[in-house]
Amino acid sequence: MVTSTIAVTRWIPDEALKVLAEAGEVKLSRADRPLTPDELREFVRGASAIVGMLHDRIDGSVADAAGPGLKIVANVAVGYDNVDVPALAGRGITVTNTPGVLTDATADLTFGLIIAVTRRLGEGERLIRSRTPWSFHLGFLLGSSLRDKTLGIVGLGKIGQAVARRALAFGMRIVYSGRSRAAEDVEKALGAKYVPFEELLAVSDVVSLHCPLTPETRHLIDADALRSMNPGAYLINTTRGPVVHEAALADALEAGEIAGAALDVFEAEPEVEPRLLDRENVVLTPHLGSATAETRTAMAVLAAENVASVLTGGNPLTEVRP
Repeated sequence: MVTSTIAVTRWIPDEALKVLAEAGEVKLSRADRPLTPDELREFVRGASAIVGMLHDRIDGSVADAAGPGLKIVANVAVGYDNVDVPALAGRGITVTNTPGVLTDATADLTFGLIIAVTRRLGEGERLIRSRTPWSFHLGFLLGSSLRDKTLGIVGLGKIGQAVARRALAFGMRIVYSGRSRAAEDVEKALGAKYVPFEELLAVSDVVSLHCPLTPETRHLIDADALRSMNPGAYLINTTRGPVVHEAALADALEAGEIAGAALDVFEAEPEVEPRLLDRENVVLTPHLGSATAETRTAMAVLAAENVASVLTGGNPLTEVRP
């Protein structure tokens, strides 16, 4: 009996490895970094399954390097812009992702960023750590309250809805835009109003991005979009870095066109637009949206379960269709 080889491109929790080990022989990359394109093609050679991360560009050339036995690519992420789904589908290869399990973790992080940037928490912490003398007074490090402010959500999917529920607890109004309207019961439960994207930018005090990265959303937030926001507004990005044109964001902040920004993802990750690094009104975190032990384990296990199901003749649990 021929044993399936499962190529795992980077460390994953033991719970997921145990699931994979029951379906085949696990080949785990020992490099504590993303593999280069050449390394990736060599690493997956002969694999029946690939468990990849969001930094792995998995296209037709990777599938061809793996060979005709490749049956599934399991992406350990909700987004799958790093995978050429049509190219793989054309070769009869199943693609899966990990939706659902990271909704709350990402929504929590998103709202943490909203609070951090609007209440100037980063500035305050840096002041303390720098041992700069300070004393309390009524005008000291004043931020912006969220109550009665408008949160504009771009993409009211599961994560966007979870962010909206958290915003309601802070007394915010919700407007949203996207490719389509949410169900009527969702709008009613959240008190959310569907508006055109241009209107959302104009009326929102906080704009939070939760749309997938597609050709249409790449640089969705560009110079024109930033100029359309009100000067007191804040931009939050926890979806995919290239949705925001970082150089344009730096320009807008330097010109005072918006009040601040908080980013968990970056256009050329892990690189960051240098002009954002020293700005006090910018909060930056290193792609921590799903970074709880429980969530990252659940993501890896779901990816492993997809692999195990396909390799044993079953159906994928969370298939991505072209």
